[in-house]
Amino acid sequence: MGERVSRIEQRLGNYRLISLLGEGGFAQVYLGEHIHLDTQAAIKVLHTRLSPDDIDKFRVEARTIARLVHPHIVRVLEFGVEDNTPFLVMDYAAEGTMRRQHPKGTILPLETVTFYVQQISEALQYAHDQKVIHRDIKPENMLLDKHHRVLLSDFGIAVAEQSSHDQKARGMAGTVTYMSPEQIKGRFSPASDQYALGIVVYEWLCGERPFQGSFTELCTQHLFASPPPLREKVPVISPEIEQVVMKALAKDPAQRFHNIHAFALALQEAHRVREGSIVQSLRADLTSANSHEDSPSTASGEDTPPTELKAAIPSIKLDKDIPSANVSQQRLPSAKGLSRRAMILASLGGGVSVGGGLIWFVTSHNGRPATPALTPPLSSPPTLPSRGTTLYSYEGHDDTVDAIAWSPDGRRIASGGGDKTVQVWDTAKGDHIFTYREHKGAVEGLAWSPDGKRIASGSYDKTVRVWDVASGGHVFTYVYMGHGNLVEEVAWSPDGRRIAVTGVRTMETWNAEDGGQRTIYQRGLEAAKTVSWSPHDGRQIASGGGVTVYVWNAVDGKQAFMYSGHTDRVDTLAWSPDGKRIASGGKDKTVRVWDAADGGHVVIYRGHADYVNSVSWSPDGKKIVSGGNDETAQVWDATNGSPILTYRGHTSDVNVVAWSPDGKRIASGDDGRSVRVWMAP
Repeated sequence: MGERVSRIEQRLGNYRLISLLGEGGFAQVYLGEHIHLDTQAAIKVLHTRLSPDDIDKFRVEARTIARLVHPHIVRVLEFGVEDNTPFLVMDYAAEGTMRRQHPKGTILPLETVTFYVQQISEALQYAHDQKVIHRDIKPENMLLDKHHRVLLSDFGIAVAEQSSHDQKARGMAGTVTYMSPEQIKGRFSPASDQYALGIVVYEWLCGERPFQGSFTELCTQHLFASPPPLREKVPVISPEIEQVVMKALAKDPAQRFHNIHAFALALQEAHRVREGSIVQSLRADLTSANSHEDSPSTASGEDTPPTELKAAIPSIKLDKDIPSANVSQQRLPSAKGLSRRAMILASLGGGVSVGGGLIWFVTSHNGRPATPALTPPLSSPPTLPSRGTTLYSYEGHDDTVDAIAWSPDGRRIASGGGDKTVQVWDTAKGDHIFTYREHKGAVEGLAWSPDGKRIASGSYDKTVRVWDVASGGHVFTYVYMGHGNLVEEVAWSPDGRRIAVTGVRTMETWNAEDGGQRTIYQRGLEAAKTVSWSPHDGRQIASGGGVTVYVWNAVDGKQAFMYSGHTDRVDTLAWSPDGKRIASGGKDKTVRVWDAADGGHVVIYRGHADYVNSVSWSPDGKKIVSGGNDETAQVWDATNGSPILTYRGHTSDVNVVAWSPDGKRIASGDDGRSVRVWMAP
C-alpha cells in the first residue's frame, strides 16, 4: 500500500486538489476544482501505486465503472494514472456520506429506511443487470446530494485496488463489518450486496450492527452466528419487518431474496402492511365511537398484499391483528406514501456465476431484461428527522469544546473551549455569527443572561467577562479572586441580577451589572468545579466539590444541605426544571438524581463506561442527557434511570451537553473540536 501523504494544492489531470474530504484504508478523497472551468468534483486517489502491467487493467475496469450511469450512482467523470498513482474524478456530493448524516448509534424511522433502501436497491439492481457487483456496501459509500438524494459510490474501487502486487490488498474485498459469509470465503454474487445492505438496514433500525468484535470475531459471527433478533433491541419493530431483514441476512445466498429489488419491495410492503394495520385500528376505533359501519374503501381489501407478492416473500406472515396499543409508537402514513398499485413487482429470477478479473460479473439468465424500477421516484425524503439524528456539526473551533449555552429563545448557541474563543452561531443551520476573542486562556464556563442580551464567559485566564451579544462590547470584566483563580463554571441567576462562579476551591456570586457585592459561599472545602441556581426563584445555589454537593441559601450564604452520595469527584450538576431535584455526576462514572431538600429518593444512572462530564435536564423534567469520556451522550429517564437513547456521533470525549429550550434538540461538544446538534428523543 502506498504512502499516505497530503496532496492539497497538487494537480491531477485537469483538477487542482483543494481540500481533503475523507480518507479510508485504500484511498483519499479530495475536493477538486477544474483549472479551466472552475467546476468542482470529488477526486479519489488510491494509496496503491500500480505497476506498469496493472495500469492497462485499471483503465479497463475504470471504463466499466464509468459506464454505470444511473440517478442513484455517483458518476465517474474522468479517470487516469499519474506517476503510477490511479485516480478517479467523480460527482461531488455536497451533503457528504450517510455515516456523517446518521452517525453510529442513530436509529432511523422505518419510512426513512425504506426511502433510502428504495434508491439504493435501484442503483444496485441496475449495476447487477450491467453485470457489476459492488462488494462494499456500507453507509460510508452512500452519499447524499443537495436534494437529499442517495448516491451510491465506490463501485469496483475495492477490486481495482487489488490490481497492486501489495499482498495486503489481496484476498477478501470489502469491509468485514458488512461482509457476507461467502465474501469471507472469497466468493461473490449479487446476493453479497443484498447481505451487506441487510446489515445496514439492521443498523439503521436499532442503532447498532448485529455483530461486534475483532476481525476474527466478526468473520466467525458472519459465518456461523445468527443475528440477534431486532425486536429484542427495539420491541416496536413489527415481526414482518424483522422477517424481511433476517431473510436478507441468511447465511446461504440461495436463502436470501432472489434479487435486490425483491428485498426492497418486501421491506416496503412489510412497512405498508404495518401502517395499514394501524390505519385499520384507527378506523375501527372511529367507527365504533361514531356507530358507523366500515366504508366500502375500508372493506375492499386495499390493505391486503397482492398474490404475486405473497409468492415472492413466503416467509412474511401478514398479521392483521397487530395490537392497537402500538399505534402511538408508529408514524401514520403521509400523503407521500406509496400505494400498492404504484408498485412494480421485481423479477425474481436470475442465475449467478462468479467471473474472474478485477470486477466480478453476473451472468444473464435466459436473456431476462433488467428489473424495472421498484416504485415511482420520490421527490423528497421524509421531512421529520428521527430521534438521535445529527442535524449538523459546528466545526468552527480550533481546540476542545468545553462549554455550550443555548440562547433563551433557542435560536443561537454560544460555545467555548481550548481555543480561547466564544463563538455564537445560528441553531437552525450552524451558520457562524460572531467570535469573541478577549480571553487569554481556555473558556470553561458560559452562561446566557435570561433576557438573551448578554453572555458571561469564564476562563482559565482568571477572569469572567460579561459582554453584549449583539456587538461583542464589554459590559465589565471581573477578575476572579477564588483560590487558584481558575474559572471552572459560571451560572446566571433566574432573575438576571447575579452571576455565580466556581473555580478550584471557591464558589461565589456577584452583581451581574457591575461585578460588585461579592458573596463567598464555599471556600477551601473541596474542589469547586460546577454550579447551578435553583430555577424560578433563585433562592438556592448548588455547587459541586470533591465527592460532595453543597446546597446554599442564596440570600444569606448559609449551607442548607450537603449531599455525599458520590464515591469520587463531582464534575457536573444541574437543577431540575421544577426545582425539586438535582442531578450530579463525575469521576465515579455515575449520575445521581436526588431530592434537593434532603438528598432522598436517589436514582442512580450507571450507563457510562467512563467519567461523566456534563448533565442537562429536558425542559419538561422527565429526561436527562449526560455526556462523558466514553465518547457518548446518553439520554435516560430521570424518574427511574432507564436508558432511552445513546448518541454515538462523537469520536472523542464528550465534554458538555445542553438541551434546547424547546426540548426538541440537544447540543454536545467534544475534544475533537466539534459541536453536534441532534434530535432529542
